[in-house]
Amino acid sequence: MKKLIFITFFLTAIIGISFIHADQSKTLKFEEEVKMNKDPEKSNKATFAGGCFWCVEADFEKVEGVSEVISGYTGGSKENPKYEEVSSGVTGHREAIQVTYDPKIVSFEKLLDIFWRHVDPTDPGGQFVDRGQQYQSAIFYHDDEQRRLAEASKKRLEESGVFSRPVVTEIIKFTEFYPAEDYHQQYSRKNPLRYNSYRQHSGRDKFLKEIWGNEKKPTGLYCQDRSKFNKPDDKVLQNRLSPLQYEVTQHKGTESPFKNEYWDNKKEGIYVDVVSGEPLFSSKDKYDSKSGWPSFTKPIKSENVVEVKDASHFMVRTEVRSKLGASHLGHVFPDGPKPTGLRYCINSAALRFIAKEDMEKEGYGEYMGIFQEP
Repeated sequence: MKKLIFITFFLTAIIGISFIHADQSKTLKFEEEVKMNKDPEKSNKATFAGGCFWCVEADFEKVEGVSEVISGYTGGSKENPKYEEVSSGVTGHREAIQVTYDPKIVSFEKLLDIFWRHVDPTDPGGQFVDRGQQYQSAIFYHDDEQRRLAEASKKRLEESGVFSRPVVTEIIKFTEFYPAEDYHQQYSRKNPLRYNSYRQHSGRDKFLKEIWGNEKKPTGLYCQDRSKFNKPDDKVLQNRLSPLQYEVTQHKGTESPFKNEYWDNKKEGIYVDVVSGEPLFSSKDKYDSKSGWPSFTKPIKSENVVEVKDASHFMVRTEVRSKLGASHLGHVFPDGPKPTGLRYCINSAALRFIAKEDMEKEGYGEYMGIFQEP
């Protein structure tokens, strides 16, 4: 009996040790992944230089989805630089901020738009009253995706015509960020009188108001007068659009059902032409047709779409195109629900969705009435 108990105890101990080793192995694997920069928090950092970090920090602290903004120094070679060294221009560092954000609430693309609207991206010698390389604007990308988005955002701004001078803001690979001294952190809150006096006399807000006005213009793909939705030339389109977007809108391509961006999108908002920006469809008229493509009972304005006879693929259908962008959108069928009995079956790749909460700042405020209760 004692022998049996001893054997049972021995086997239990062996199994317990195995579980401990397994747990330790998992812990070591997790620690190794962290060391290999697989930490998911890494993608939630953004680093910008926009002149005086007091001002840029204060601007980004107001953004929903941003949990922390730290003022500091980056871009140079000296380790742990001091403010006096950086401000003298001998370290190669720039005054900068590092933003921690929740991508579920605010995207990196939106942070880029906010950045552009709070700096002078055409100034090669600094920012406003602060002169020198240490005050030049820059976007420091943390990974290839941030680099791609930053370059695309800069290109859109350049082509928008908002600025008459070239956009000279640099896009630089991030290396190391050194937090500034404690007295620089949250300076606008700790020293509101001195901060407000500095900001007022810096010329920053005066410049931004002259450029953007009280209603900040969007710097997205369609940064233009909303009364004119123009189709860019083909070379611009090839640079702006993804291969699928270009194929669908310009060559009447068709994307895969159930594997496209908006087929099951249930958010409130409007859908605009990915090429021209003209408003096409509303979430109020969207329904699940079980087809795997976004389906609508009607367009926002019937004059915004053009119907064309399509005899391709050995069948006769009615093609739907945007009026001003001339983009191929999809087809319309007479098998939809009441009240129209129509099904506008549209490719996601031909559309850009603008959420209800973003419509005003994107320049579509006149369409907010769609979502008001009768």
